[in-house]
Amino acid sequence: MGEKARELAGSNVDRIVEELNKAYADEWLAFYQYWVTAKLLEGRYAGHVAGELTRLATEELEHADELAERIVQLGGRPLAHPKQWMEQSTCGYKEPPRDTKDLDKAIRDTIDGERCAISVYKKLSEMTRETDHVTFQLIQHILEEELEHEDTFENLL
Repeated sequence: MGEKARELAGSNVDRIVEELNKAYADEWLAFYQYWVTAKLLEGRYAGHVAGELTRLATEELEHADELAERIVQLGGRPLAHPKQWMEQSTCGYKEPPRDTKDLDKAIRDTIDGERCAISVYKKLSEMTRETDHVTFQLIQHILEEELEHEDTFENLL
């Protein structure tokens, strides 16, 4: 635990860790949703959409890693069981479309997930802006990437 990190984060450090853990859960679920959807898609443009989903899944996993590091720095513990991810997630998990050729549904589900993530990171940004500058910078970095993800998938429609 980083004593100074906790001190610099301010009096609401425990609340920040709680919100970071929710975002951490979202990132793991997004990673798996995008990764497994990419594996299942079929059809004419499935390869292109699957490639974008795989790239996106990799970035979501990187976000989970970054969040876990910050949670630990603040003296917290990242959610350690996948069951906790479902319980703590803000954005949840959408199963891949039953119709594996329904690329529009896969794309729309991805856009919905990214929009939810944008809301989560906006909230975290507002929460940390004045008190926890290290977490704020991390959140700004992730938020920027989530906005890019939304744009990428909107352009696929």
